[in-house]
Amino acid sequence: MTPDLVTALRPLLTAEASAEAHASGTEPGDLEQAVWLRLLELLDAQGPPRDPQRWLRSAVRSEARRTRRTTRLERPYDNEPADAADRGPEALALTAARHRALRDAVHRLPGRCSRLMEALLSPQDPTYREIAGELGISQGSLGPERSRCLGCLRRLLAPEVAVGGPRG
Repeated sequence: MTPDLVTALRPLLTAEASAEAHASGTEPGDLEQAVWLRLLELLDAQGPPRDPQRWLRSAVRSEARRTRRTTRLERPYDNEPADAADRGPEALALTAARHRALRDAVHRLPGRCSRLMEALLSPQDPTYREIAGELGISQGSLGPERSRCLGCLRRLLAPEVAVGGPRG
């Protein structure tokens, strides 16, 4: 790529990429890089464009459209692993058994620990403030209490947890 062409196109590319980036949901620098790459490929294949400014505007808009299309078609990963939906009945039964064992251990916890751990495991996902209000304790003591209760839960579950086989 000739230095004159780069020098001449850089301000225009920066302005065009900044203008199109927000609408396409990408960073201006990403658009700039994509257009520079397209220009390198064009120079390698057929030489410089006849009207570099017009080509650049068209390339920026084309890259912005491609980015919007790609973003629209992409789907976020679920929280579960990719094969979670394909788990067989054995895996589902083992997961249910682990959840039952955890719930049973939580009910055996001493003092306020049982109620605290039930609140933390609640599907409603209450805040620390809500949990503290429900238990009648200060919000600041909730963290140390939780740590103490998790220690008790670990000790309760330790004999029940099977030792894993060798890994590798």
